[in-house]
Amino acid sequence: MEQDRCLSMALGSDGSDTWYREFRTDLDTNARQVSVQLSATAAAKGRFSRLDKDIKSCTARLEKADPETEATLKDFGTLPVEESAHACGLHTVVSWGASGIRLLSVDRDGRTVNGVDRGQLGGFGDAPVKVFKKNDRHGREQTPLTA
Repeated sequence: MEQDRCLSMALGSDGSDTWYREFRTDLDTNARQVSVQLSATAAAKGRFSRLDKDIKSCTARLEKADPETEATLKDFGTLPVEESAHACGLHTVVSWGASGIRLLSVDRDGRTVNGVDRGQLGGFGDAPVKVFKKNDRHGREQTPLTA
Protein backbone atom coordinates (compact mmCIF):
# COMPACT_ATOMS: atom_id res chain seq x y z
CA MET A 1 0.00 0.00 0.00
CA GLU A 2 1.34 3.44 -0.93
CA GLN A 3 1.93 5.72 2.04
CA ASP A 4 -0.46 8.66 2.26
CA ARG A 5 1.50 11.90 1.91
CA CYS A 6 -0.91 13.92 4.07
CA LEU A 7 -1.94 11.58 6.88
CA SER A 8 1.05 9.25 7.02
CA MET A 9 1.42 9.30 10.81
CA ALA A 10 -2.22 8.28 11.37
CA LEU A 11 -1.69 5.14 9.34
CA GLY A 12 0.77 3.72 11.84
CA SER A 13 -0.35 1.22 14.43
CA ASP A 14 1.81 2.07 17.41
CA GLY A 15 -1.21 3.01 19.53
CA SER A 16 -2.73 0.50 21.89
CA ASP A 17 -5.84 0.61 19.74
CA THR A 18 -6.22 1.63 16.10
CA TRP A 19 -9.36 1.42 13.98
CA TYR A 20 -10.28 2.37 10.43
CA ARG A 21 -13.56 3.10 8.70
CA GLU A 22 -13.75 3.47 4.95
CA PHE A 23 -16.66 4.62 2.81
CA ARG A 24 -17.06 4.65 -0.98
CA THR A 25 -19.73 5.54 -3.49
CA ASP A 26 -20.05 4.64 -7.15
CA LEU A 27 -19.51 8.33 -7.98
CA ASP A 28 -15.76 8.52 -7.25
CA THR A 29 -16.27 9.72 -3.68
CA ASN A 30 -14.49 8.15 -0.74
CA ALA A 31 -13.82 8.81 2.91
CA ARG A 32 -11.59 7.31 5.54
CA GLN A 33 -11.45 7.72 9.29
CA VAL A 34 -8.41 6.56 11.23
CA SER A 35 -8.50 6.67 15.02
CA VAL A 36 -5.58 5.83 17.26
CA GLN A 37 -5.72 5.56 21.02
CA LEU A 38 -2.30 6.19 22.47
CA SER A 39 -0.88 5.19 25.84
CA ALA A 40 -0.82 8.71 27.29
CA THR A 41 -2.27 12.17 26.68
CA ALA A 42 1.21 13.54 26.01
CA ALA A 43 1.73 10.98 23.24
CA ALA A 44 -1.65 11.90 21.74
CA LYS A 45 -0.75 15.61 21.82
CA GLY A 46 2.48 14.79 19.97
CA ARG A 47 0.65 12.68 17.37
CA PHE A 48 -1.96 15.41 16.87
CA SER A 49 0.75 18.03 16.38
CA ARG A 50 2.59 15.86 13.86
CA LEU A 51 -0.58 15.13 11.87
CA ASP A 52 -1.53 18.79 11.84
CA LYS A 53 1.93 19.65 10.46
CA ASP A 54 1.70 16.77 7.94
CA ILE A 55 -1.57 18.14 6.57
CA LYS A 56 -0.28 21.72 6.38
CA SER A 57 2.88 20.66 4.55
CA CYS A 58 1.54 17.92 2.29
CA THR A 59 1.30 20.11 -0.83
CA ALA A 60 5.10 20.33 -1.03
CA ARG A 61 5.48 16.55 -0.59
CA LEU A 62 2.85 15.83 -3.26
CA GLU A 63 4.45 18.18 -5.78
CA LYS A 64 7.94 16.85 -5.05
CA ALA A 65 6.80 13.24 -5.49
CA ASP A 66 5.02 14.04 -8.77
CA PRO A 67 6.17 17.21 -10.58
CA GLU A 68 3.12 16.94 -12.87
CA THR A 69 0.82 17.58 -9.90
CA GLU A 70 -0.13 21.04 -8.67
CA ALA A 71 -1.48 21.08 -5.11
CA THR A 72 -3.20 23.87 -3.15
CA LEU A 73 -4.24 23.77 0.51
CA LYS A 74 -7.01 25.92 1.96
CA ASP A 75 -7.94 26.19 5.66
CA PHE A 76 -11.72 26.03 6.16
CA GLY A 77 -11.54 26.87 9.86
CA THR A 78 -12.08 25.13 13.14
CA LEU A 79 -14.35 22.23 13.95
CA PRO A 80 -16.51 21.96 17.09
CA VAL A 81 -14.62 19.18 18.85
CA GLU A 82 -13.20 18.73 22.33
CA GLU A 83 -9.60 19.69 21.70
CA SER A 84 -8.55 21.53 18.54
CA ALA A 85 -9.33 20.67 14.95
CA HIS A 86 -9.25 22.35 11.57
CA ALA A 87 -10.90 21.40 8.32
CA CYS A 88 -8.54 21.79 5.36
CA GLY A 89 -9.17 21.37 1.67
CA LEU A 90 -6.50 19.97 -0.62
CA HIS A 91 -7.03 20.52 -4.35
CA THR A 92 -4.82 18.67 -6.80
CA VAL A 93 -4.61 19.02 -10.56
CA VAL A 94 -2.41 16.82 -12.70
CA SER A 95 -0.90 17.89 -16.02
CA TRP A 96 -3.35 15.81 -18.06
CA GLY A 97 -6.30 17.65 -16.47
CA ALA A 98 -7.70 15.48 -13.66
CA SER A 99 -8.82 17.50 -10.67
CA GLY A 100 -9.56 16.22 -7.18
CA ILE A 101 -10.50 17.68 -3.83
CA ARG A 102 -9.84 16.20 -0.40
CA LEU A 103 -11.14 17.46 2.90
CA LEU A 104 -8.79 16.62 5.75
CA SER A 105 -8.94 17.07 9.48
CA VAL A 106 -7.32 15.80 12.63
CA ASP A 107 -8.58 16.15 16.17
CA ARG A 108 -7.68 14.93 19.63
CA ASP A 109 -9.85 13.88 22.55
CA GLY A 110 -7.72 12.89 25.50
CA ARG A 111 -5.54 9.95 24.39
CA THR A 112 -7.42 9.45 21.09
CA VAL A 113 -6.40 11.08 17.82
CA ASN A 114 -8.76 11.00 14.82
CA GLY A 115 -7.84 11.71 11.21
CA VAL A 116 -10.52 12.11 8.55
CA ASP A 117 -9.98 12.26 4.80
CA ARG A 118 -12.84 12.74 2.32
CA GLY A 119 -12.09 12.87 -1.40
CA GLN A 120 -13.91 13.32 -4.68
CA LEU A 121 -13.43 14.66 -8.17
CA GLY A 122 -13.57 18.43 -8.56
CA GLY A 123 -12.20 21.57 -6.98
CA PHE A 124 -12.73 23.81 -3.97
CA GLY A 125 -16.20 24.83 -5.22
CA ASP A 126 -17.24 21.16 -5.22
CA ALA A 127 -16.02 20.46 -1.69
CA PRO A 128 -18.91 19.77 0.72
CA VAL A 129 -17.32 21.73 3.57
CA LYS A 130 -20.58 22.35 5.44
CA VAL A 131 -21.42 18.62 5.41
CA PHE A 132 -17.88 17.71 6.44
CA LYS A 133 -18.04 20.06 9.42
CA LYS A 134 -21.58 18.97 10.33
CA ASN A 135 -20.60 15.31 10.38
CA ASP A 136 -18.00 15.98 12.97
CA ARG A 137 -17.11 13.71 15.62
CA HIS A 138 -15.80 12.53 12.33
CA GLY A 139 -18.40 10.18 11.10
CA ARG A 140 -19.23 8.73 14.48
CA GLU A 141 -22.83 9.92 14.31
CA GLN A 142 -23.23 10.03 10.53
CA THR A 143 -21.49 8.63 7.51
CA PRO A 144 -19.10 11.31 6.18
CA LEU A 145 -20.45 10.90 2.65
CA THR A 146 -24.03 11.91 3.54
CA ALA A 147 -25.55 15.35 3.35
